[in-house]
Amino acid sequence: MRGHAFEARVKDDGGTGLIRLLCERLGDGPAPPPGPGDVDTPDLAASGPEGRTARTALALREATAAGRWALLDHPMLALSVAGTPAYLEPDAVVVHPDGGWTVVEIKSFAMVDGAADAAKVGAAARQAAVYALALEPVAERVDGASVRHRALLVCPKNFSNLPDAALVDLRKQLATTRRQLDRLTGVADIADGLPEGTTFDLCLADDGRTPTRPAEELAAAVDAVGAAYAPECLAACELAFHCRARSRAADAVQTLGRALRAELGGLTTIEAVLAAAAGEAGDPADPAVAALRRAARLRAESLETAGAASCP
Repeated sequence: MRGHAFEARVKDDGGTGLIRLLCERLGDGPAPPPGPGDVDTPDLAASGPEGRTARTALALREATAAGRWALLDHPMLALSVAGTPAYLEPDAVVVHPDGGWTVVEIKSFAMVDGAADAAKVGAAARQAAVYALALEPVAERVDGASVRHRALLVCPKNFSNLPDAALVDLRKQLATTRRQLDRLTGVADIADGLPEGTTFDLCLADDGRTPTRPAEELAAAVDAVGAAYAPECLAACELAFHCRARSRAADAVQTLGRALRAELGGLTTIEAVLAAAAGEAGDPADPAVAALRRAARLRAESLETAGAASCP
């Protein structure tokens, strides 16, 4: 309730105050801050997520062509995830008079003395990066449009209900999310690779409720699908222990967490990571390999210093 009330306050003047906050954070930009009546707020109502997505794309095209400030309140965007559209609804998108598009994230956690909790800011940046990725295909079809790689994060100032804002750089989150999306495999592609007749149905009886399938057949069906394990799976999936065992057997780095997997790029096994750190494999120009080797050198120096200090 507090978050909804704060968001309504941020947008209650037709978006003029929100865009003024954006202009203040941008500094001396190509367009002056808007005055009353200088911000367009197109109607985005439509039937269903597909209709709202199409209406949002049309509103973005029209606002860019108009060359005025525009605020799209809760637009609907579509992002292809392994070939399947995922519908996303950011808090707002601002269209600049020069054709730039800025994602706006409005959060209820406080910004004290111009700074907020780093973990919460990082989560907001990852969320905004997904919205920016969903905007990019739309911008490619609009003349003069571009998606800005800095999002506006709006939070309560100190412990009041007044808005404060900061620009958040999304470039790292965009690169990480692109890599993650590129590695995803569509459900149809997974199904095509399964043996014919594979099923995960537990019930072979006519009533469809009594588990009568032999455990060996079910285990073989589950083993036919590759394991995509991460530690977060333990809290949500009944097959987490099965997939963890398979991932550990394959020496996969995702057993250590998705964040680490994303940072390591093309290094997919723990053996490859250790070899890269030791200088035995990997491209030195790869940022992940360079970071691993630097960490290995620092570790060796620390151990050498500690060993020398402990000698009598």
